[in-house]
Amino acid sequence: MRAGQSHRLLRVGEALRHALSDILMRGDLRDPALEGASVTVTEVRPSADLRHATVYIMPLGGKDTDEVLDGLARSAGYLSSHAAQRVRMKFFPKFIFRLDPSFDTADRIEKLLRDPRVARDLEHEQTPPDEE
Repeated sequence: MRAGQSHRLLRVGEALRHALSDILMRGDLRDPALEGASVTVTEVRPSADLRHATVYIMPLGGKDTDEVLDGLARSAGYLSSHAAQRVRMKFFPKFIFRLDPSFDTADRIEKLLRDPRVARDLEHEQTPPDEE
């Protein structure tokens, strides 16, 4: 659990993520930027007052990420209204779409681990010292 997030916020975020994933999987959006785009919703972080929710996404299939983010922003009203039918809340949050940086971070770490100097250091750490 992230620091500062309650179990309630985590449950709401997960329910919103499932609802958005289902809606995007159906492919009902008519935005040209989203046609043929496969979008993964990786996380939804609602604000403490539940008025806003940051939706982290990762477009798959080589689509331009900026185009997909713009298309999702244009479709936010449609997505909100359909998600509100699935997740009952007193106030439904406004969606803010962002690109998920965790994939780039993981890729950068993987490249570092494949670096010959790092591999040599890791290999050296794994060999036990000679016993005298």
